[in-house]
Amino acid sequence: MAVQVLELLILAVLAAVVLYQLYAVLGRRVGRQPEDGLTAPVHRVGAPAAPQPEAEAEPQPAGVAAIRARDASFDIGRFLDGARIAYETIVKAFAEGDRETLRRLVSEEVFARFDPVIAARAAENRHETVEFVHPARTDLDFAEVVGDLARAKVRFLAELRSRTHGPEGEAVDERRTAEIWTFERYFTSRDPNWTLVRVDAAEA
Repeated sequence: MAVQVLELLILAVLAAVVLYQLYAVLGRRVGRQPEDGLTAPVHRVGAPAAPQPEAEAEPQPAGVAAIRARDASFDIGRFLDGARIAYETIVKAFAEGDRETLRRLVSEEVFARFDPVIAARAAENRHETVEFVHPARTDLDFAEVVGDLARAKVRFLAELRSRTHGPEGEAVDERRTAEIWTFERYFTSRDPNWTLVRVDAAEA
């Protein structure tokens, strides 16, 4: 009986040794594992993040710094968003003959150019509406400060669809336009809005 117990103990010890050796070999990660390349690095809260490549800043017109020196809140992105809204509003108001809207957004000189066209269209009993096929592309071409006056030239590229209703019926026209609009505002004015003072044709 004692011999059988001793044999069982020896077998148990041998089994334990074999299992330990198997665990030591199979349980250890040897070399680079296939999943190593799929694991994202862990970023601990409070630890500095890995440096990211800096995006190249787009060149800005020299006058932008001069405008910011007088108005620290000036931001090119917000300005161009506002310019695009003004552009689309003015184009639609001109097509529809909305003089009240035009007077609020354009200078007297620009209005004096728009008004005869609106009057002639009304005399011919023509009515026009305009819609933008896509939002107009808007780029700042030029900026400067002259005394208390800030001036900015904005290039607009747009695709329009106009509908004209006249005595002969309806006509639909699609066209692309490229124009440079000049906006101005005085730093001394309480009105923060920019006014359209000039419209020029541009190359697409």
